[in-house]
Amino acid sequence: MSEATSALAAYLDDQLGSHEPLRVEPMTGGGSCEIFAVERASERWVLRRAPRHASSSTAHDVLREHRILAAIAGHGARIATPVLACADPSVFGAPFYVMERIDGVPVRMGIPEPWVAQPETQGRAVEELVDALVEVHAVDWQAVGLGDLGHPGRFLERQVGRWLSQLASYRGRELSVAHEISRWLDDNRPAEQPPVLFHGDYKLDNVLFATTAPPRLLAVVDWEMASIGDPLVDLAWAMIFHPEPGATMPLGAHGDHRFSLERMPSSAAMVERYAKRSRRDVSAIAWYEVFARWKLAIVLEGSYAKFVRGESSKPIHEFFGSQVDLLLASAADRVAGGVAWARRRST
Repeated sequence: MSEATSALAAYLDDQLGSHEPLRVEPMTGGGSCEIFAVERASERWVLRRAPRHASSSTAHDVLREHRILAAIAGHGARIATPVLACADPSVFGAPFYVMERIDGVPVRMGIPEPWVAQPETQGRAVEELVDALVEVHAVDWQAVGLGDLGHPGRFLERQVGRWLSQLASYRGRELSVAHEISRWLDDNRPAEQPPVLFHGDYKLDNVLFATTAPPRLLAVVDWEMASIGDPLVDLAWAMIFHPEPGATMPLGAHGDHRFSLERMPSSAAMVERYAKRSRRDVSAIAWYEVFARWKLAIVLEGSYAKFVRGESSKPIHEFFGSQVDLLLASAADRVAGGVAWARRRST
């Protein structure tokens, strides 16, 4: 047993009140954080650890994630139930938390093989995605003790300035179209929605599905971007990756095992499903579709700028530049097709 594993075993024994053998193995995935499979006696858990060289003291705040999961456990959202958290980096190299292990898979390039054999059921995957989002947004975030998690007041009003400042901080490409879109976003900003607990990066590869058919969503994961704010940002963000013909960045649409796109329900149908199940007004969803693409483009531009300056060793960051261009072009197309945009350009 390694020194790190021994320290973790001692910590768990102390916290849980029993001495049990421990097995720890690295796992793939986990986004920007590191994840490990943990077996202790009959228990099977996942440990999510902050990167040991985080970009700032507040980046990848796994303790904040644990707080959110602990607060909403048992309140209707599909999550991996948290077990405990540790702020002491001497225990396992960095702060971490432990949660139950969910035997499921995300949808990234392809889909589980059993889904391929039943193409008529594949649409259930995106229906489940929307239904699970409705459940997250239905959590009473104030009643569960998350009233101080974010700053929901004037949420949309603050977004454009915040992300333009982020873009300027990259010292990268000019991206004049991003600035043009930002003016449209400010000029056409809709009325604020009642704030909810929102995930912040909600899409098919941040949830876990059972590998059997028909598709069944087991848990929503990767909560590091969660906060309190406008629910339609989550919905529009998920639709960027919706698998349908002509989609912007479809997930599950590549490889030998992939969605049959022509048989999938449309993103418009999924927006309507969300509206009916949440009883929220989605009439301004076109604005959110532009905003989500614009924001994601700015997020990805940060990594691309680091690559251009030679500050990133991750090969995938080289391709983020073309993804930024794709997202901004998609946002601009939606802007150009809008009545409000046409009116503003004609003045």
